[in-house]
Amino acid sequence: MLTQLSRVLSRPTLLLSSLLLSSAVVATTPIASLEQAISNNPLRSAANMARDQYRNPLPTLQFFDVTPQATVVEISPGGGWYTEILAPLLAEQGVYYAAHFPASAEGYGQRSRQAFVEKLSANPAYSKVKLTEFAPRPGIEIAPAGSADVVLTFRNLHNWYMAGGEEAMLTAFAHFYTALKPGGVLGIVEHRLPETQLDTDWTRSGYMPESLTIKLAEQAGFTLEARSEINANPKDTADHPGGVWTLPPTLRLGEQDRDKYLAIGESDRMTLKFRKPATP
Repeated sequence: MLTQLSRVLSRPTLLLSSLLLSSAVVATTPIASLEQAISNNPLRSAANMARDQYRNPLPTLQFFDVTPQATVVEISPGGGWYTEILAPLLAEQGVYYAAHFPASAEGYGQRSRQAFVEKLSANPAYSKVKLTEFAPRPGIEIAPAGSADVVLTFRNLHNWYMAGGEEAMLTAFAHFYTALKPGGVLGIVEHRLPETQLDTDWTRSGYMPESLTIKLAEQAGFTLEARSEINANPKDTADHPGGVWTLPPTLRLGEQDRDKYLAIGESDRMTLKFRKPATP
């Protein structure tokens, strides 16, 4: 009787173990292509995939020359929207550096980094992610010097500008330049301020002028190779009462004019491809 009871009680445990093992196998299944990493990837959450219509990950990453064999540094990955794509894509043949807030960060930075660390720890598919640090200040190493094929930053420039102006941005670009191999790519996606609004009080709006971005990147030594309208949104006028955060996904004004801002969608964004010169 005890033997039979033991067998019955052990079945749920065995079933649970089997399910956990199956989940781990699914999560660590190699991703063979960029297309698969985006459209057939069990790591991606439904909420993140719903934003593909605005963030356009496939043409964006193709534009920036991201391949499964590349060494890629993502700057300030936040909650890991692109991590869900890049980590499995680069796990087998490439390298993925996630340059998050420094471990010494406080407040929001500390909470954001800790949440990201917990995300990585929760799934073996993230076991090869190399977690480094980034802040627009001297003394930071986002990746070994001259090691990266691509450095990517998505909607971060306005934060650096708001915190430290052009000096902070130049410091950030210097870090990217150091990490990249000669001939490497710097890919930038950022909320775009219309050039006609340069004479307005735009500096706290979350939007950046494309002309200023290009000027500072070139000042740091990069060459502008191409621009793309992949992430453009002509419905966005960039003059909202709560800045770019008025639009989804933040919807800063809550229910006020919610349908209006949902109809606009996410922000209009510049998509710029820079290259570190192959020779000095």
